[in-house]
Order: sequence, then C-alpha cells, then structure tokens
Amino acid sequence: MTVNNIQVKDKTSELRLLFEISQALNGAGSELSDHLDEALGLMAKYTALMRGAFYLINHNGEIIMEAGYGLNPTERKRARYKSGEGVIGRVTATGQPMVVPSVSKEPLFLNRTRARDLKKEDVSFICVPIILEGRTIGALSADRLFAEPVRLNEDMRLLTVLATLIARAVGVRRDFTARHEAMLEENRRLQAILNQNFKLGHLVGQSKALRHILEEVAQVAATNVTVLIRGESGTGKEMIAGLIHSNSLRSGQPFIKVNCAALPEGLVESELFGHERGAFTGAVTGRKGRFEMAHGGTLFLDEVGDMSLATQAKLLRVIQEKEFERLGGGETLKVDVRLLAATNRDLEKMAEEGRFRMDLYYRLSVFPLSLPPLRKRLEDIIDLAETFAVKFSTDQENPIHISNEAFRLLRAYEWPGNIRELENVIERAAVLCGPDGLIEARHLPTWLQGHLEDKEPKTLEEAVSSLEKLLINEALETTGGHVTQAAARLGLTERKMSLRMEKYNIDFRPFRAKR
Repeated sequence: MTVNNIQVKDKTSELRLLFEISQALNGAGSELSDHLDEALGLMAKYTALMRGAFYLINHNGEIIMEAGYGLNPTERKRARYKSGEGVIGRVTATGQPMVVPSVSKEPLFLNRTRARDLKKEDVSFICVPIILEGRTIGALSADRLFAEPVRLNEDMRLLTVLATLIARAVGVRRDFTARHEAMLEENRRLQAILNQNFKLGHLVGQSKALRHILEEVAQVAATNVTVLIRGESGTGKEMIAGLIHSNSLRSGQPFIKVNCAALPEGLVESELFGHERGAFTGAVTGRKGRFEMAHGGTLFLDEVGDMSLATQAKLLRVIQEKEFERLGGGETLKVDVRLLAATNRDLEKMAEEGRFRMDLYYRLSVFPLSLPPLRKRLEDIIDLAETFAVKFSTDQENPIHISNEAFRLLRAYEWPGNIRELENVIERAAVLCGPDGLIEARHLPTWLQGHLEDKEPKTLEEAVSSLEKLLINEALETTGGHVTQAAARLGLTERKMSLRMEKYNIDFRPFRAKR
C-alpha cells in the first residue's frame, strides 16, 4: 500500500484508518474541531481524497463548516448553506448520501469555497449525512480526482462509516457541553448566593471556612431537607437559618422562629402546637401554635437541645406524621412545614446519656451544618469589625473607623463569645470614641488589652517573633499597606514577605484603610 496519491487497497489498511480516526476522535472533549481536522487529515492520508469537510447545522438552521482538510480559513468561512441548497443542503435536508461523478457538470454543486477550478479540475464529490439519534445534524464530504463509479461507491461506503464515528464524537461533545453548562450554571447560582450574602450582617467575610458553609447553604437551600445547624453560641446559627429560608422555594412564606431555651417547660408545648380555650388556667382564648403559623413556610427551632423528653416525643410525631392536635383539642391538624433546628450542645452525647431521643436526632440531622467559631475565621475579623463600625455610626456621612492598634488587639483575642461578642465590643467602642469617629485601643475593654499583654514573649524565640511582627507592621504602616514597598524596606523579597505575613496572620488591608 502507498499513501497520499493511491487509494486504500485492502481491508487491513481500512481498519487501520478507522482505528486511528477513532483514537483521534476519542480525545475530542469540548475542542472537537481540532480533532476533526486531524481525522480528516488521516482520511486524506489513507484514501487519496483531495479535500475533506465536516459540516454542522447550527441553532439557526444554517449549515456551516466546522472542520476542513485542504481548505484555508477564508475558503472555510465561505462554506455556508441553507437547508436544501446545493449538494450539502440537499444531503442534510434528505438525510441521504449523494455522489457527484463530475462537479463541473452538476448544477447543484455550488463550489461555495471557491477552492476548485471547475474549468481545469475534473473532480468527483462525495457527501454523506451525519446522523445522531435518528436526526441529521450535519454532513461529511470529500473530493477525489475523477474516478470510476465503483471507486466512488467504495468512497461513499467508507465516508458513511466515518460519519458514524463522527456522529458519536459529536454526541460525546454535546453531552460534555451540557454537563459543563449545568456545572457552570450551578456555580453561577452558588456564586450569586455567595456574592449576595457576603455583604449581609454577620455573614461578612472571605475566609475559606465561611465560603465552605455558604456553599453548603446554597446546595441545601433549594431542597426541602431538614437541616441541623451546629455551632458555639454567637456564631450566627439563626442568621444561617434565615439565609436557608430566604433562598428556598418557601421564601415567600412565613419564617417562624422558636427559642426553645427561652420558654418555660410548661409553655413549650402550647407555643409549638397551640391550645384551645380552657386548655389550662389562663387560656381564656384559643391560640395557634408556631407549627400552624409556619404552615407552607419554615419553622426554626433554636437551642433544640433544651427540649424536655416529653416535648421531644411530640415533636418527633409531627415530623413523622405531619399532623398534631392543639393542647386541649381533639381535632387533628395537618401541617406542611420545613424544619430547621440549631444547637450548641453535643446531641450525640446527650442521646447516649438518655437526655435526647436518638430517633429525633436522626430526624433532625438529615443535613448537618457546623458553623466555625470566630477563632477559626481570624481573617474575617477586620471585615466584621468594619461592618459593625459602620452599623453603629450615628453620622452616616462620617462613619466610624478603627485604628491599626485596635485591629491588632481585636485579632489577638480568641473571642469565646464569637461574632456576638465582637459586635458588642464594637458597639461599646463606637460610643466611647465620641465625635472623632476613630476607635483606638483605649476604647476597647481593658480585659481585651490585658489579654494581649499576657502574650508578651517569654523566650528568645518568642521575642524574635514578636520583634519580626512589630517590624512588619511598622513597614506596612509606613508604606500604607503596600506589600512590595514594605518588603523592600525590610530587605526581603515579596515572596518571603508574604510567607512571614501568612505566618503571623498579618493583613495589609487595615493599613491601606488609613490612606
């Protein structure tokens, strides 16, 4: 067998051609056109076909060339057809192959590419449809120097096989594209939620821990799944519950909150399920419970770990059967409520000790969310503190700012009371800073300042680290937070400067805020 100018002479060569083209198309992925060019080149190499082209029908119904061999970019751009127009249009419209023994004698052959000199070249043309799932999606064509009918029929058979391989590759690309678009759309939806809510109250921040939680919120919000929100006091469990509701399909319906820890034991059942008139002393009128109020919407049970075992049993029944009776009533009421619960307790340990029903625990923790404490989100402290400073500014035209020294104290503290404690500290400081509008270290609680003093270095290594941190902070202060300039002042490369800032958890942003 010879190549480039001699036709395929045996089945072994044909099988090798099909194998190599299959290999080329298997790597197609989303960039199919590059691999089709390769496949068309292989076709020409093994069969002596002069030119090859692959056409697809676009979303407007126009037939355009996606890939071509033996054609330059300008010639490819010219190859555009409407359904039924020319040989290409006829093949895609009918779904039937077509062989033109001599293009110069065929009026249907339009020579749109202008690649052929019809006066000088005696060229044969073969075109077959590309069919995917029973529908014609394009065409495959090839030129050959004038050949006998038997040879052209063999060419048509081979092109039909190649068209089948290409159709499969197109199907793979479309599946890939559909999955990729679905993934991008989901990412856009998640990002929209993140972008929207990063700017709201306690959800301000850029830490990985916060982003991870918000990504989980975005995934679960649109479902009807019961969510158990866990975290220390002050980490924002109620706010996360509100975020889930506001991004759910029930967002236009009621969002009812119950703090189980704040209710006396004797009133919890009445609050949840309501009561009829005369159900107990003082019940002079009937009253709806929180489950009825939340019908069609979301019920948020905060501090659910504080419920008594008796109330837990009644709650379990409502979750399982979606029905209940008011206290003192005999009518069974149906309810459609999405349940969110929150706790700062170790419910697993409580269940092992018999203080919390294990079956209720499993019902509540279908989708558990664990909120990180503020000490795990140190990089968010600056954003949070600044947000609270703006919130507590009495004069909106001159918002309150926080000094670098005050920021240093805020970041050095571990915040056992979490975000709520930080908010209280900033609110107090906003009052003390007066009309100057600058919160300084002296406006922060003395115990917070004392906490930093307790961290004074006691060993040589600690003293060196303390001095290094001080010098970095001073350099950033002098350069207005410009890391490159600060590094140059200290005789460090920018990379070493960044590593040391990361080591000591130093943020350049507060230094720029003063400029």
